[in-house]
Amino acid sequence: MSVLKGLEPQLVWKYFEEITRVPRPSKHEEKICEYLVNFAKTNNLDYKSDEVGNIVILKPATATMTNHPTVILQSHMDMVCEKNSDVEFDFMNDPIKIKVIEDWVSAEGTTLGADCGIGMAAALALLVDTTVEHPAIEALFTIDEESGLTGAIELSPNLLTGKYLINLDSEDEGELFIGCAGGVDTVATFRYEPESAPAEYQYYTLNVSGLKGGHSGDDINKGYANSNKLSAHLLWRVMGEMNLVLCHFDGGNLRNAIPREATVTFGVPMSGCNMVDELFDEYVVEIAEEYGTVEQNLKIKLNKISQQSKIITQKVSNNLISALVAVDNGVIAMSNSIPELVETSTNLASVKFIGDDKVVVATSQRSSLTGAKKCAASTVRSLFILAGAEVVDEDGYPGWSPNTNSRLLEISKESYKNLFGVEAKVKAIHAGLECGLFLEKYPELDMISFGPTLRCVHSPDERMQISTVDKFWKLLIAIVQAV
Repeated sequence: MSVLKGLEPQLVWKYFEEITRVPRPSKHEEKICEYLVNFAKTNNLDYKSDEVGNIVILKPATATMTNHPTVILQSHMDMVCEKNSDVEFDFMNDPIKIKVIEDWVSAEGTTLGADCGIGMAAALALLVDTTVEHPAIEALFTIDEESGLTGAIELSPNLLTGKYLINLDSEDEGELFIGCAGGVDTVATFRYEPESAPAEYQYYTLNVSGLKGGHSGDDINKGYANSNKLSAHLLWRVMGEMNLVLCHFDGGNLRNAIPREATVTFGVPMSGCNMVDELFDEYVVEIAEEYGTVEQNLKIKLNKISQQSKIITQKVSNNLISALVAVDNGVIAMSNSIPELVETSTNLASVKFIGDDKVVVATSQRSSLTGAKKCAASTVRSLFILAGAEVVDEDGYPGWSPNTNSRLLEISKESYKNLFGVEAKVKAIHAGLECGLFLEKYPELDMISFGPTLRCVHSPDERMQISTVDKFWKLLIAIVQAV
């Protein structure tokens, strides 16, 4: 039974709902690829793909627009797979459970996948809509945008012929994006030999949950709490008062998501139990004062547990906790040239115990300036090296420099004004888009990015505003027809 039946535009919502039923985690796009190929075959449309799995579905121009330049409609296939810890869900097999509340579509305890499922749905709808006059269309669907930008990085330089590219991966209706930040991930690995957990110690589990999380680009300036940071600061306080042994730390998941939850297991001498309780109570009060207006659902729990079997070595434990406290997190600098734009930021994304001998800490640095991005990454890198970790900067991605002389921008601004009677806002975005990578392969492309209004993407609170999808669709048609 359709949950979205009756919503307008019907074609867009039809395909969006179909897409939510197809599992599509990053790096596991096989099922959505099969769906796209079947779509092309069913609708008698030509398609092609490159070696990494990017797919282009082709639609010839209608009779009145055969002399117009080809337009590329671009979206990515994969979605961020985040869920609340109390939700049973298999992203490899289960369909997203969608729901409608007033003017919003969301999911039940998981990410919705509107990023970038709604962009895919709009492209598919335009490919089959027989009422719209349009030039030749190349609908490009890329793989693995969320976890590595693999599709854009490995995009074949011979796959596309279009002159204009419309990226359908933005999240604020009424805003036209002409630039984005570049980014790089810095990953630190702490190695250790496990030791037997000391007896005559009291062991605890610290749980942080209920945080908003969100996109580490779009939401980094909103003052949301970071579960890894909250956990590390409490450990630091305890470590300053007594001998603390660390058994386990599991916080965050994805490099491009602000971590919402963390679970830590540690121990202290029996004589320090009262002090731990006092430090915890004091810390909870302070955190409530700092984040009470932003993180209304924040929960911090400390529970006594039984004797543990293994701990990490004391030196590594101290170095890890110190590094997690010291490393930058959040906005580093605001842009001097574009009002209200975050220029440079960093996200302490995840802390994971891997096997029995290492802890891996993943961070993500973004900036609209290449030099500032490198500086942020080197700052994080240096700190973890000083803490004794092995550190690598993984493959980064370039930013997309704004082109204020873009013809596609002028068409888009005029189309928006004609449709809705107000001026669209022209912006750059701190999140990463694939556009900068496309320019490396196709330097003559004229590009723009826009979309309906999404909120809390990359978190289980992700939702999409229904009323903005119709405006998004009308604008897309108007631009394609005006090119």
